[in-house]
Formats: sequence, C-alpha cells, structure tokens
Amino acid sequence: MALRQILSFDHPVLRQKARKVARVDTSVVRLLDDLAETMYAAPGAGLAANQIGVPLRVCVVKGDENQHYGLVNPVLVKGEGSQTGYEGCLSFPGWVGEVERYETVVVKGLNRKGKEVRIKSSGFTARAFQHEIDHLDGVLFTDRLTSLDTLRRVEELEAEEEAEAAEAVQA
Repeated sequence: MALRQILSFDHPVLRQKARKVARVDTSVVRLLDDLAETMYAAPGAGLAANQIGVPLRVCVVKGDENQHYGLVNPVLVKGEGSQTGYEGCLSFPGWVGEVERYETVVVKGLNRKGKEVRIKSSGFTARAFQHEIDHLDGVLFTDRLTSLDTLRRVEELEAEEEAEAAEAVQA
C-alpha cells in the first residue's frame, strides 16, 4: 500500500470520464488498497481513482458506521428520495457547498475479488457513493451546487454554525 497524491480540482483528469476496468487483477487490488490508505490519511469519506491520477472506474467509500467499500466499475442502479446538505471534496480542500442528492441508493459494482455486489445505502453513505461515482464521470461537487452562494470555506461554515448554536441556547 502507498499514500498517493490527491490531485487538485483544476487537474484535467478530473474532468474526464474514467475507463471501465476489464478485469480485477492484482494491480486493481493494489489500487483499491492505495485509495483506501490515501482516503483514511487525508482524512476523507471517499476517493475515486482519477483523484490520484488513475483514470479507471475504481473508488473507495467509508460508510456512516465505519464500513469500508471498495468498488470497481460502480454504477448507480437506483436512487430514491432527496437530501440536501453540505459536502466537501479532497480535491477541493477547505471548501464545502450545498448539494442535493438521493437519500437512498443502490450501487452495483465488482468487489476486490471480482465478484458483483449490490450495496443499498442511505444518508451520508449514499451521498458519498454518489459523489465518488460523479468523480468517475468527470463531475465535481461544485457542478451540483444548489447555488453558487452556498460554496464557502469550512471555517466560515463552522463559525456560522457556532453562532446559530449560541443563539439557540440564548433563546
């Protein structure tokens, strides 16, 4: 396993659609391991292969309850409901914006053994899967903002949340 450099949002590979993996071999398993190690070190909740400069349809996601998913050729097969919330991106460090996503999704892909799996998730985990699959399609979270006005520095959002909490306590 190796820590890899995460590319910045302005790198051209992040705007390209990643190529489908023909078969899961040792190099793909190594890529999954490198993605996981890099994601946890960042720290993040997901990482797509093109974010480390590898234009293949491979990603990892850390779920709500510390589950770990590594998927090859992931596809969103079903989405239901709606959730709107702030999300960030390891390729866009220090920034967050409000994005609307499905509340519940079913994703299918291949696991590290090359077997097809289907994963049903909701909430934060569903958001992370959608975010990573977008990366593999060359789409950044900033393309999906509910409004450009919601894009802000993490520190700015934290200060706003602290002020709102203080107001609530005084009320």
